[in-house]
Amino acid sequence: MVYFIGAGPGDVDLITVKGRNILEKADIVIYAGSLVDKEHMDFCKKEVEIYNSATMTLDEVIEVIKNNRDKSIVRLHTGDPSIYGAIKEQMDELDKLEIKYEVVPGVSSFVAAAASIKKEFTLPSVSQTVILTRVEGRTKVPEGEDLENLAKIGASMAIFLSISMIDKVVDKLRRGYGKNVPIAIVSRATWEDEKILIGTLDDISEKVKAEGINKCAQILVGDFINCDYEKSLLYDKSFTHMYRKGIE
Repeated sequence: MVYFIGAGPGDVDLITVKGRNILEKADIVIYAGSLVDKEHMDFCKKEVEIYNSATMTLDEVIEVIKNNRDKSIVRLHTGDPSIYGAIKEQMDELDKLEIKYEVVPGVSSFVAAAASIKKEFTLPSVSQTVILTRVEGRTKVPEGEDLENLAKIGASMAIFLSISMIDKVVDKLRRGYGKNVPIAIVSRATWEDEKILIGTLDDISEKVKAEGINKCAQILVGDFINCDYEKSLLYDKSFTHMYRKGIE
């Protein structure tokens, strides 16, 4: 069995209990060494075989799995494997080989970043939608998903894999939102060397450059970062639902 496990955003304790339990029993671990803390390997049994996929191709990863199909194999991804995790292409190959697999979700860096700045993406009267996206780099983005078009919606946004193109990001956001909006940069969320920058479209580029942040950072954008909002009906004393009668 192969287990695709989300290791979380950085802090080794943010892997799920289920993920940690499977990792502890694994015979083979193939982990994303450029992004996943090697400290996770300290929880593995002594005889485990460890491969760093940062130096491997898809074919090489699949070859290791194919040659050990009778063993328990963990494919350890950063954050949650369903978001920019490139697991679909791996699972397709395992389907061809009739090798069983399971996906164990993890804590994504976008929610870790929101936790780091102590903000809520979905505030009543501000935004009830969160957009996860990136700008086009070496990986193309569908035309309809251009950052400028998405920004026109006015939703809360978490932008992945784009900090090295911060000027391009700001330009597209400015044209899309049509106004200056709050923006937060969280570099290496939950790691010991985490950095947080808060600003607006007017000043965030210079702040990012001054700190030398050019990789492993979330860009959070939207009024949710700094705004007035309406309180939720969930805890309103006059709001009735199946568990609580309203109080007049």
